[in-house]
Amino acid sequence: MRLSHIEFVLFQGYTHQKQAFLGKFEQLLHHSAQKDELTLHRHKSFIQSHLLGGLLALMMYPLYLYRTGSPGLLDVLIIFWFSSPIATVYYLCRTGNLAIAHMISSLNLAIFVTVGALLSGGINSFLIAWMVIVPLEAALSGRKKIIFLASFFAAAMIGGLYLAGIYGFLPTNRSFIVGPEALMLFGIFSATTYGSAIAMSVQRAHEQSELSIRQSEQKYRLMADNVTDMISVHDEHGLLTFASPASGSIFGVAPEDLSGNGLLKKIHISDRPLYMTALSNCRNDQHPVSVEFRVKRPLAGNPGEGEPVVLTEYIWVEMRCRLVEDGNEQAPAHIIAVTRDITSNKTQEITLLKARDEAESANIAKTRFLANMSHELRTPLNAIIGFSDVLNMELFGKIGNEKYSDYSRLINEAGIHLLSVVNNILDMSKIEVGKFSIMPEQIELSPLLGVCCDMMEPEANDAAVKIIKDFDNDIPEVMADSRALKQMLINLLSNAIKFSETGKAVTVRSSINGPYIYIDVTDQGIGIAPQDLPKLCNPFVQADNSYKREHEGVGLGLSVVKGLAQLHGGTLNIISQLGVGTTARIELPIEHTYQTDTPDESIEDNSSLVLSFQPAERKQAQS
Repeated sequence: MRLSHIEFVLFQGYTHQKQAFLGKFEQLLHHSAQKDELTLHRHKSFIQSHLLGGLLALMMYPLYLYRTGSPGLLDVLIIFWFSSPIATVYYLCRTGNLAIAHMISSLNLAIFVTVGALLSGGINSFLIAWMVIVPLEAALSGRKKIIFLASFFAAAMIGGLYLAGIYGFLPTNRSFIVGPEALMLFGIFSATTYGSAIAMSVQRAHEQSELSIRQSEQKYRLMADNVTDMISVHDEHGLLTFASPASGSIFGVAPEDLSGNGLLKKIHISDRPLYMTALSNCRNDQHPVSVEFRVKRPLAGNPGEGEPVVLTEYIWVEMRCRLVEDGNEQAPAHIIAVTRDITSNKTQEITLLKARDEAESANIAKTRFLANMSHELRTPLNAIIGFSDVLNMELFGKIGNEKYSDYSRLINEAGIHLLSVVNNILDMSKIEVGKFSIMPEQIELSPLLGVCCDMMEPEANDAAVKIIKDFDNDIPEVMADSRALKQMLINLLSNAIKFSETGKAVTVRSSINGPYIYIDVTDQGIGIAPQDLPKLCNPFVQADNSYKREHEGVGLGLSVVKGLAQLHGGTLNIISQLGVGTTARIELPIEHTYQTDTPDESIEDNSSLVLSFQPAERKQAQS
């Protein structure tokens, strides 16, 4: 029992030391060797064989010195050649270039054999058989150029040895312990042994390569067999050469039924040009291509007695294809495609498009309804405002009771307010359908802003709010519609006054910022919550949409201002903070190209129908 425990401890120690050694050995490898198993195996084999050969040579060198005595220049060269495999391993670990490492190793072997043969008989040397190993060593690199270079170098060395023997450049004082037959046997045997080792290394690399290929094939086969998308391969003519088993779930047929033109026959006849064009563009442009088309899928059914009836349906699929080249110039490139069923997504897309079209139609109908209702409301409002104005001015005599005078004033104010709402609705409707007529002209901005402020001065006085003017007189003339600019500023001033507290001020400021003009209307009112800012410029929306709003209005002013600003190529921005105040900024370009729109006959501007009693008309009414 104790012996078994000792053996177990020794085995554990051996395993730990082995793992530590392998861990350090892995650290020697270049990071590029880690990309796949085959490359890792080839790097390991090269490092192991060359490290072992170099270390064995260095271990044998002391024995050589013991037999020969003090080393000479030739001995130093020999030790240099013996240690060169270690230097080659160091180069490989630093660069990761296995092909160059094999080339250095094969050329080093050729030089070593040439020098040894030069000192031991030239072309008749027992080492000449090792020249066969030079191209075999280079073959491990897997590069034709390196094999050719090593073979040419070995042939050149053999030719040089032959010429050295002919012209008498070979040393004559050479003696060996054994005879020439034994030396030749040793040379052939050692070369054969080393060549067998190279052949075994090639065999191991070949087995590793086959194993990697089988593993890759199994992995990709497993993926192709289990994914719900169909993976297909097409030749240079677009014919299908391979299809994954997912063809059964998508097309309802076996993969072999789609070979050749089988897939093309399943595609809806109207979508076949899209399919062929996608494959052609993928092959010619060498870029990934995506295409959607309809394919026919059978539905098996048996409605009654007799033979079963095969029903079919068309589903939507998406195919993404890309060109793949094998790296072989003689083998033509092929196309790999991934096809998936997108019927449910397509159905949702069609449903969304239909819903969008219906929403747009409903929005247009709503806009036309509002416009028509605005026209219908304007006609009676003209009479209400006009005749209430007659009562207020007592054109036909004194009103007996003061309450009648108050009532007529209230009717007049309510009618004017309702007319303002109707005008905003009509303007908003015309802006939404793109039929608001812009009549641009050269305008001096500061006088126009001053007129608007003066127009709103009575309303500000009634609310005990002061209007502050801060105009930049250096602003150049701007091309804009003066009526639209007045409407925008009056709407913003009305809002600012309405939401300002008593005793506060509203500031109207103009400035230049590059190619734009800023018109700011700033109040010191209640402010707007951050969550309400994004929806402010929507029609019929106010920051406080509850039933207990303290401020009147239907939420059309800002939407009209935003639409008019966009018609001028500008924007409307709202900056606000609760309890501090709000700034409405109109940003207008100094230079803008306007497009003249033809008014829509269904949305006419009848603002000229509003009654305005002039003194002459009042005299006529009195008479």
